[in-house]
Amino acid sequence: MTTKDELRRVEEDLTRLRAENKDIRDQIRDMGATDQVEISAMIQQADEQAELIAGLERRRDNLVRKLEEQG
Repeated sequence: MTTKDELRRVEEDLTRLRAENKDIRDQIRDMGATDQVEISAMIQQADEQAELIAGLERRRDNLVRKLEEQG
């Protein structure tokens, strides 16, 4: 896989994860006072996705740098 292909894939993953994360957080906001265990699990899932997003953003930045170095 070329660096450009990998960068495209990372960008696609970032787009998907950001949308999923926003959806989860919107669901949490809309739930109101319901099952606190379920809300806690959803918050944890959203936080874990945020960590994945941060890791992918670092990977993307590294790939962009690599492409710039390659010219």
